[in-house]
Amino acid sequence: MNATNHGACLLAVLLLAGCAEFPVIARRPSPPPPLPPATVIEAPPPRKAPRATPITPKTINIVATCKRTEEDGFREDAQMDVRANEVRALKWKLWVSRRGSCEFNLSDFRQVAATPHIELQAIDGSQCKLLVWQDPRRVTLAHARCEKHCTPGIYEQAWPVLFDPNNGKCAEVR
Repeated sequence: MNATNHGACLLAVLLLAGCAEFPVIARRPSPPPPLPPATVIEAPPPRKAPRATPITPKTINIVATCKRTEEDGFREDAQMDVRANEVRALKWKLWVSRRGSCEFNLSDFRQVAATPHIELQAIDGSQCKLLVWQDPRRVTLAHARCEKHCTPGIYEQAWPVLFDPNNGKCAEVR
């Protein structure tokens, strides 16, 4: 065989090989390239509500009366007598416009704490509490969990009463 024949044979073999069916071998796809390291953005820690300033223990001595009607119809009539943090008298009624009222009388409560604030617990077994504390501008008489002492549906609008520690009258709200 000469070189020309040899080249022609090789060409024929290659052409025939191109026409032949070869089994297709499925190739496993190559894995995707690794992802770059994730950038973790940490959320800032949840903001905590500013803590209320602790109530400074204070000896409360006040004979107070607050009777007033606001422009929005809110009224209050409160009398309180406190001597050396002992509640001697308390009668408080408040009205939320014409929708209803809440009423608190000392005879329905017993005093359970005198410092850092005065606390009165309802004797009916409910969780109702009356709280009294003093800051430099006012003496506050507030209630907590006392829905039973109010007309249904108004409790969320029943605000504390504020007394002026200098004269025992209603404190100005500013």
